[in-house]
Amino acid sequence: MTAILFFEVVIVGLWAAALLEVDRRDATLAVVTVGGLVWSASTVPLLLDYRHRVEGTAALAHWRRLIAPLLVAVAYGVAAGVVTGVWVIAVLPVLQSLVLLNWQPGVRLRIVLAVTVVLGLLAFIDGRMGAIALSIDPDAPNWWFPAAYTALLPAMTVVSLWWWDVLLTLDRARASEARLAATQERLRVATDVHDLQGHHLQVIALQLELAERLMERDPPAALEQLRASRISVDEARQGTRDLVLRFRSVPLGDELANAVDLLRAAGTSAELTVDPDAAKAPASVLGPVIRETTTNVLRHGAGTWARLSLTRTAEGWRYAISNDAGGEHPADQGGSGLDGLRRRAADAGGVLDVRSDKQEFTVVMTIPLGPEDAP
Repeated sequence: MTAILFFEVVIVGLWAAALLEVDRRDATLAVVTVGGLVWSASTVPLLLDYRHRVEGTAALAHWRRLIAPLLVAVAYGVAAGVVTGVWVIAVLPVLQSLVLLNWQPGVRLRIVLAVTVVLGLLAFIDGRMGAIALSIDPDAPNWWFPAAYTALLPAMTVVSLWWWDVLLTLDRARASEARLAATQERLRVATDVHDLQGHHLQVIALQLELAERLMERDPPAALEQLRASRISVDEARQGTRDLVLRFRSVPLGDELANAVDLLRAAGTSAELTVDPDAAKAPASVLGPVIRETTTNVLRHGAGTWARLSLTRTAEGWRYAISNDAGGEHPADQGGSGLDGLRRRAADAGGVLDVRSDKQEFTVVMTIPLGPEDAP
């Protein structure tokens, strides 16, 4: 959006420079320059209306918000056309404001083509009439450069709007992909829990029903069914623990890859460095640390970049995550997140190091090598 405002300010500056070339420092220059800046500012509501548009709505659906910007464009066009005698200056503000309305894609293309043709013809006519009225050589660059820029301004505007739409679509697709991945993971967990618990609960229900029927005529057999149902309960409990442990015991390489994917899905440029022997690192200690620090980056970071690494040193395993500072970090807030990480490091005989400045926030955890890591 700022690019379009920049284009409009540049075209006002080019016409002001053309007037200065012929020593027009009077009211004409003031009208073109000051009025042009006011007109450029008046297009901000049009850009905001386009930015927050709803797909399928008509271009003039919220016409009350558009009256003031369009009136400013008409007033500036009339004033600039009267004082300069140049048609292209008079028509440009109105046509540019019309291009910024929320037209449908096919309609917008036709409008831009028509507007470009009109501005091109008017620039050619002004090259023989308006330039002479301003005492400018119609073949000089100080005339044809702003005239050509004026004719191309609607096309440059539409390209900027199209690029904005592309970026917005990519951002929505990235967010949808992240939500879809989370939904699929929840569905997989729910399916596994349903299959496990459904089987055991069905067996327990049958065993208890059989025990109820045998209670009067064969108490020992009923007691045996009760014992079997208790064993089934223990099996269901253990199966649930194993299922949870399986989801928690993700290999560190996958854990880091998931963290990077999550950061990138949130729009952060993430880099990852992993030691080839990362599978030997203590996943039970570093896995929760990776998840906690990734959450901190998403919650407290500026969201521009992040670097993650897991390397093996002579002292032990070293996990580090750095990101651009953005607001208050957990260390600044005195939260319990980093305190929990310090306890984890201490329980494993390691050390947690936190470094923070205005540009970067870094968390480094070092865990000593275990007996299984010995060469």
